[in-house]
Amino acid sequence: MVIEMNKDIEKYQESVVWGLTVKQLLFSALSLLAGGSIVLLTYQTVGLTTAAYLAIPVAAPIALGGFYSYHGMSFYEVTRRGIRQLFFNRTLLYRSPERNETENRKKKKRQKKKRRGET
Repeated sequence: MVIEMNKDIEKYQESVVWGLTVKQLLFSALSLLAGGSIVLLTYQTVGLTTAAYLAIPVAAPIALGGFYSYHGMSFYEVTRRGIRQLFFNRTLLYRSPERNETENRKKKKRQKKKRRGET
């Protein structure tokens, strides 16, 4: 008798309906609801194709929230980190120890000259 088991037990996901997890099922339902309602509300005024193009930017991030995963992070965490890295990242400055030593020597020389009265 052979029992198949996932090699990586941490990535095991129990499916609820149609092979989807609860999170995936919930986000896909929300995505369909949001996209469908936008299409139904706007297709009479702008046409079906344009209404679909308007619904995609709303429905896609919702759907990605349920399905996308990168290094254990959800789509929203990855997006949040990407935005923070692009716009709010500090500049890192490296100062070598040799540079600090030469600056300290120069300061000491200047201080000695001031004490002696030299310019």
